[in-house]
Amino acid sequence: MPGHGVIADTDACSDFGAGPGHGRPVRRGRIVDPVSCGRMLGRIADSALGADRTDTVIVLSHPVLAGSEHRAAARELIAALGPTSVIALDSARAAAAYAGPQDGGPLLVVDIGAELTEATLLVDGLVRDARQAETGLSDLDPCEPPTVVVRTVLDMVDEMWKQDRHGAVLGALRKGPLLAGGGAARPDVTDRVALRLGVAVRLADDPATTVVRGAGLILSSVLRRAGATPALPGRTR
Repeated sequence: MPGHGVIADTDACSDFGAGPGHGRPVRRGRIVDPVSCGRMLGRIADSALGADRTDTVIVLSHPVLAGSEHRAAARELIAALGPTSVIALDSARAAAAYAGPQDGGPLLVVDIGAELTEATLLVDGLVRDARQAETGLSDLDPCEPPTVVVRTVLDMVDEMWKQDRHGAVLGALRKGPLLAGGGAARPDVTDRVALRLGVAVRLADDPATTVVRGAGLILSSVLRRAGATPALPGRTR
């Protein structure tokens, strides 16, 4: 929330497994355990919203290339929390809302997560092209350089460049790609991406939370247009 930061957060593995890689309700950007995921979301809702969820609005962010089946599953879980409306948007547009330039021109968003990496070309706020790879930081050994992740990013950008007939990718690169996700918090990743692309990159102050903060800004904008203001848990809306 603006002025308050993140109100509630939870570890996806805290109740659902004995160790890393076990019991995660979301893997590679997909919901694989709806029951556990529902419990996790319920804990967040209880902490952030309280028992009375009248007129609640929830913003749901999903990977850009999430299939309709997975988006539908996420919507069902959110609906079970009792909100009156759900706003769904992709993670690239959420990241751009928080850390991207607001000039409406082409923007390349590279989201490097633990288990998923996506490169998305936005033009006038709309997705023009996108690439996804089931590769992320969790695929690296603790002492291993991020060569595989960086190579994945470069390959996706190269593919988009080859299929771009309007120069949008080149324009986005000149402007500087926006890097988000946990991978963007690692200088060994960002420095290599910038060096190999030959351009300066854009980074938010906390890349790992770029998407959720952008979703929060979008939610605040929706509430302002509706004449409402977000409230802290326990306070009157």
